[in-house]
Amino acid sequence: MFGQLIRFGIAGGISSAIYFAVYAPLTLYVFGARLAVLAVPPAFLVAVVAGFFLHSAWSFKGHGTRDQSGRQHAKFFVVQSFGLLLNAAFTWIITGPLMHGSWWVPMIPVLTITPVATFALNRQWVFS
Repeated sequence: MFGQLIRFGIAGGISSAIYFAVYAPLTLYVFGARLAVLAVPPAFLVAVVAGFFLHSAWSFKGHGTRDQSGRQHAKFFVVQSFGLLLNAAFTWIITGPLMHGSWWVPMIPVLTITPVATFALNRQWVFS
């Protein structure tokens, strides 16, 4: 499991860099800091596509079985949707009317809490 966690961290780091590369310009130049939450879905979508291939081919390689029926893809989609909701909630709470935080502050829980939650769900449910 330690090797999986390391591989998940590396793949997650790549996915996070992709997320940030989409989120930052959309927040800074398209939506503005007050509407940063609108940048979350497109950033998450791009990162998830990359993440699925990285995690299924590398992070969880050799763990569990691979389901070609589409059930595994559906489970992955559910887990990632949960991650999207977490990221959107963090972003809305921190940058929105509750806290009026800077556009980059949500990256702290996005890069710490969401990966832990999605790792556990992916390992135990999607790629088990």
